[in-house]
Amino acid sequence: MSSTASQPDFASKSAADTGFRPGFDAAMSGRVAECDGGRHIAGTKFAGRQEFTGTLTGAYRDFGPYPWRWYLLAQLTRKPEGFAHDAVWCDAESLTLTGALDAAGIRQPEQE
Repeated sequence: MSSTASQPDFASKSAADTGFRPGFDAAMSGRVAECDGGRHIAGTKFAGRQEFTGTLTGAYRDFGPYPWRWYLLAQLTRKPEGFAHDAVWCDAESLTLTGALDAAGIRQPEQE
């Protein structure tokens, strides 16, 4: 899982420039999901678990010739202590859909 909270910038770069192909999956937009992953612990040689809950925007990025898909999870209701971002990119294999739709709707995270 990546903790990069930037919005996809579809207009300014081609897939060759970014290393990924952006897209949008309307079926995932507005779905509440949990995302589990890990991240390096600063100042150590260890990694720790990170857990997030939020609403999928529907935006995704495919990396590589055999697509490795990452979805943008926003409106975070659960995130690690000290996590400063409003959204996180989550590996599709690390997502668990809760079955709920977010009635409040989707807002795109602020550019950071």
